[in-house]
Amino acid sequence: MSYISFVAYKVVADPKKTEHLLALEGAKERLHLTKANLLEEGCFDSLVDGCEGVFHTASPFYHDVKDPQINLKYKLDADKLKVELIDPALKGTLNVLGSCAKNLSVKRVVLTSSVAAVAFNGRPRAPDVVVDESWFSDPEFCKQNKLWYVLSKTLAEDAAWKFTKEKGIDMVTINPAMVIGPLLQPTLNTSAAAILNLINGSQTFPNSTFGWVNVKDVANAHIQAFEIPSANGRYCLVESVAHLSEVVKILQELFPAFQLPEKCADDKPFTPTYQVSKERTKSLGIEFIPLKQSIKETVESLKEKKLFTW
Repeated sequence: MSYISFVAYKVVADPKKTEHLLALEGAKERLHLTKANLLEEGCFDSLVDGCEGVFHTASPFYHDVKDPQINLKYKLDADKLKVELIDPALKGTLNVLGSCAKNLSVKRVVLTSSVAAVAFNGRPRAPDVVVDESWFSDPEFCKQNKLWYVLSKTLAEDAAWKFTKEKGIDMVTINPAMVIGPLLQPTLNTSAAAILNLINGSQTFPNSTFGWVNVKDVANAHIQAFEIPSANGRYCLVESVAHLSEVVKILQELFPAFQLPEKCADDKPFTPTYQVSKERTKSLGIEFIPLKQSIKETVESLKEKKLFTW
C-alpha cells in the first residue's frame, strides 16, 4: 500500500487549525495529524517512514498587498526575520528532505514553492515578456529590494534542488502565484486578504500586479505531479497576471452593489503585467479556472466563513 505524508507548518492542537480538516469526508479513516517541529532535525523521520510520496506544502507567507514592492506586513529586524521567515522556509524544507533521504520507501517529493522563487531577478517584466520555469529569482536582488518573503522561497527552493540532486531524491516543485478561491480553513490567509482588502470599504487599491491561480488547480497540480511518472522539475501555476485595478473591474462586474475603491493609492504608472508560460502545466492536464470565477469563489467563500458580510 502507498502512503502519502502531508507535512505542514506548525500543526498543533488548536481546534481552529484542525477542526476543518477532521471534518473532511473520509478524514476519520484516512487523515492522521501529528505534532512536529519543522525546525527540529530528524523530527519527520518516523512520519515519512513507509511513505512513497511526501508533500511539503507550507511555509510562512507574509506580504503587504498595499506595498508595490511586496514587502512584509511589519518591519522585521534581522533576528526576527531569520526566525519567523527564513528559518522555517529554508531549514524546515531541508529537515523534511533530510528525513526523506533516510527512507528508501520515498519515491517522490512534491515541494510547494512559489512564483516568488521564479520571477524576481531584475529582468524587465512587461506585457510581452513571458516568464517560464527557466527563470530563477536572485537572492541578492531580493535582499537589495527587501523582498523578504521572496527571498525565503528563493533560498528554500535553491537549497532543495541542491540537496535532492546530491541525495538522488526525485523532487518536483509546484510554483503557484497568489492562490485564491474557496477557503478550506475558517481563518483568513494572505492571498484571500488581497481580495478582502478591496471589498471591505477601502478608498484606494494598491499599485500592485500579481499572478493569480485557483486553489483547486494548485491542489490538482500537486496530485498530478506525484502520480504522473514523467513529471519532473518545476511547474509555474499562474492562470493570469493582473494589476489590482483589473481585479477591481472584475469585482464591479460581479458585485455591482459593492463599494469598491475607485483610484490607485499612488499616482505612479501601474506596475506592469507580464505573462507566465503554461506549456509545462499542460503536461499535468491542468485546465485553469478563469480569474473571474476564482474571484467570485473567493468573495463567496469569505462570506460563507463570515469574514465579510454584504
